[in-house]
Amino acid sequence: MADEAKAKVDPTDAAIDALAGALAGTVGSAATAQDDAGASAGNGEAAVGRSPVPAPAAAKGDGGLASVPQIVELADQLSACADQLHERIMRDIRAYDGGIVPAHVQATARALLEDELLLRQRANGLYADAASYIVKSLGKSQQGVVALTSAAAEKIRKIALIGDVTGLVGGLLSLAGAAATGQAAPIVLALDRIHTHIKDIDTHRAGAPKPA
Repeated sequence: MADEAKAKVDPTDAAIDALAGALAGTVGSAATAQDDAGASAGNGEAAVGRSPVPAPAAAKGDGGLASVPQIVELADQLSACADQLHERIMRDIRAYDGGIVPAHVQATARALLEDELLLRQRANGLYADAASYIVKSLGKSQQGVVALTSAAAEKIRKIALIGDVTGLVGGLLSLAGAAATGQAAPIVLALDRIHTHIKDIDTHRAGAPKPA
C-alpha cells in the first residue's frame, strides 16, 4: 500500500517542495539583509517589519524612495506581496485536497512560484544595498508608493482566479527591478503599470456576473 501511495504523488508536489526549499533560504537571507540595511540607516532603529504599514511623510521636494529607510520600506512591501502571492498559490493547490491538479493549474502555480522567488530575490537586493538605490527626485510620494504596493498585495490576496494576477505580479517585478537602478523614470513607469493592472482587476471584477 505504501508503494501504491508513493506512485500517486502528484509531480507538482515535488516542484513546489523544491521551490519552497529555495524560498526558505531566500527568506532567511532577507532577514539578515534587512537587519544590515536597518543598521546602515544610522538612526539606531530596527528595520521596518515586512507587513505593509503607513509611511511617514516624505521630505518636501524629495518624493519617495529618497532615503535608506524608505528603500527598506519598499523592500518590506515587495516581500509582503510575495507572502500574499505564496499564500494564494498554495490555497489553489490545497483546494484539490490531494487529488490530481489539472495541467493548466500546475503550469500557472509553477510560473507564479518562480515569480515569487524572483520578487523575494529582488527585495533582498534592496535590503542589502539600500544606500545605493536612493532616488534623488522621484516625483511620487512615499505614501503613494506604499499605498499602491499595499493595494497590490490586497488584490493578490482576494483575487478569485489566481491567473488574473499574472500582469500585476509582472508589474511588481518591474518595480523591484527599476528600484535597483536608483533612477526615477523606470520606477515611475513600473508604478504606472501596477496602477493600470489594479484598475484592470477592478474593472474585470465589476463586470463579472453576480451569483444567483
